[in-house]
Amino acid sequence: MHGGGTTVEFSTRDALAWRMASLLLRPGQVTPPRDVAGVVEWFGAMQAQDVASGLWSLGVRLPGSTVGDVQAALERREALRTWPMRGTVHLVPSRDAHWMLAVLGERALAGAARRREVLGLSEQTADRAVEVLGAALAGGGRFTRDECRQALAEAGVDCAGQLLYHLLWYASQRGVLCIAPHVGTEQTFVLLDEWVPDPHRPERDEALATIALRYFRSHGPTTRQDFAGWTGLTAADARRGIAAAGDALTTVRVDDVEMIMTPELRDAGPPSPADDWWTLPGFDEYLLGFKDRSLMVDREHLSAIIPGGNGVFQSTVVRSGRVVATWKRTVGRKQTVVRVTPLVDLDPAERARVEEAFGPYGHFVGQPLRIDWP
Repeated sequence: MHGGGTTVEFSTRDALAWRMASLLLRPGQVTPPRDVAGVVEWFGAMQAQDVASGLWSLGVRLPGSTVGDVQAALERREALRTWPMRGTVHLVPSRDAHWMLAVLGERALAGAARRREVLGLSEQTADRAVEVLGAALAGGGRFTRDECRQALAEAGVDCAGQLLYHLLWYASQRGVLCIAPHVGTEQTFVLLDEWVPDPHRPERDEALATIALRYFRSHGPTTRQDFAGWTGLTAADARRGIAAAGDALTTVRVDDVEMIMTPELRDAGPPSPADDWWTLPGFDEYLLGFKDRSLMVDREHLSAIIPGGNGVFQSTVVRSGRVVATWKRTVGRKQTVVRVTPLVDLDPAERARVEEAFGPYGHFVGQPLRIDWP
């Protein structure tokens, strides 16, 4: 990795301002992507195990869009959902799904044997399930989860309890299936090779360099440890990807911590401070993209954002890059009720700013919002 010159020291305030621009949550020195394909490629991958959260993660970065717009783009295969890394569902660029599974999914797939042991499932049965689903979906098939269950049951494959989820994950981790957009409220599955007939297949070093560049341009400045944690790569492969990216990445120091970012963003300087307010979904890259979240949230608030430390993140209200509240929604027939729980004192003017910040979300879901406070 190069980038030129001596490593320059910056403050955490500078780093947070840059990071908000990198995350496409604040105007910066880059031209923001204008469609779903562009946003997902910018990030490389976006956490999306919760569908509604994944849709709003895209919507918040595509001003004026609606949930229908984003769903239509996914139906056009501008991006797809699968388990590319850490055994967790992400949105990824469709043509990159094959290599991401191959390069970033290695460790998750290697751990499948341990999970099968817990479930009482043999490798032979898991492989049989992959064959059954592959044959059943061939020729343009698209099955709901229940239809997958039925196909497996008819072939004599036990898929009771947690077995079905594991088998669908395993078939997807193997690069046979991927998650297609919902039909109504039903999750659907298709064959990855049929959904993406012209995959990009870079060599390993190019693949590692690509994911390193995409991560640091969309999350930077941040650390190599954050990159390794996000991708699930070994420390050696994380270093290899950063090195392979070469001049596309550079280092800065933030309060004496070495961080990595793109030289274009560094050379343009940190964006001006902004009193901006954002309403973000729980599984957004804003928090999920980092192991160290101290720039964005006070340590004492983490338990409210991740209750019980169980990996289920609450939706957040963010002011000037810092979390100030959590929120939950209840969707009704005619309106969506949003309940906001402040984590800091918010005076009446600040509460009005929060309610104003929910305007784009109301437009996105196509329903009037009622904001409730404790």
